[in-house]
Amino acid sequence: MPSWLLLIHQIPPKPDYLRVKIGRRLQRVGAIAIKNSVYALPNRAESLEDFQWVRSEIVEGGGGASICRAEFVDGLTNEQIESLFRGARDADYAEIADAARHVWSTLRGRDREASNQRPVRVEDELARLRKRFAAVRAVDFCDAPGRSMAEVALRTLASEVDTSDAGAPNDDAGIDRTEYRGRVWVTRSGIFVDRIASAWLIRRFIDRDARFKFVDENRRPINGELRFDMFKGEFTHVGDRCTFETLLDRFGLTDPALHAIAEVVHDIDLKDEKFGREDAAGIERVLTSIVAANHNDDARLTRGAQLFDDLYGLFSSKAPDVASAGD
Repeated sequence: MPSWLLLIHQIPPKPDYLRVKIGRRLQRVGAIAIKNSVYALPNRAESLEDFQWVRSEIVEGGGGASICRAEFVDGLTNEQIESLFRGARDADYAEIADAARHVWSTLRGRDREASNQRPVRVEDELARLRKRFAAVRAVDFCDAPGRSMAEVALRTLASEVDTSDAGAPNDDAGIDRTEYRGRVWVTRSGIFVDRIASAWLIRRFIDRDARFKFVDENRRPINGELRFDMFKGEFTHVGDRCTFETLLDRFGLTDPALHAIAEVVHDIDLKDEKFGREDAAGIERVLTSIVAANHNDDARLTRGAQLFDDLYGLFSSKAPDVASAGD
């Protein structure tokens, strides 16, 4: 099977913002330029989805774009392309490490000449950098060596502050559940791990009459809707926590089975191996097959909810571990 996906585009000169917008979107999904107007990603289902969204934006803006699967037989080698990916991520990790060191030195009073006051909330800066790290790690397809440098810088900064609740909301302990019944919950279309799991959690444990809308991420919010796993949404990633974890925290859901699922969702979604769940890889394959077989988001949610129902039953069970069940 070809190793790479290529997006080949032609963007019109006007409007000016379109080229900048597409460039930023390509950067967010981790694509690298291998030639002018030719971008590459590893040949994966998630990468194809990312390129399809970028292509749709280009076409809507009056441009043209094609996506193809490719294997290079001359010129660039796979090793050279992988090196390009590692170089791009190393630059991202270096920015995170530099920012963490700056916050740390300011906190310790070593940058007072450059900054006469410590950050308003160091915890917020740490949460922001952790979120940025998670985003970079999610598109670190070739295991860039700079990751360890950024991890060390973040740990050093974390050691200087009380991070037990860094970035977590502190004003929702008394959340009124009645305000979240029969609501319209909105998320990005093309749902996958975190969005499928979060929608299942909402309907099963938070709002049994929830109605879901799957929209373009740039769609303007409508009054009364609740957005989840969307930029600036009411319920989304916080610090190094995925949306599923945020929902558990905000609604005070303490069921151990739900927290076991949260660990799986986190490890699949953020790809940081925080919990080291050995079952995450298998569950991700099942979810990937559900997504591949169902292009409609409602169908994906229906099938995905069945999977999470089964996982919840498994994690809630007090039966012997599956590994020893056949002994």
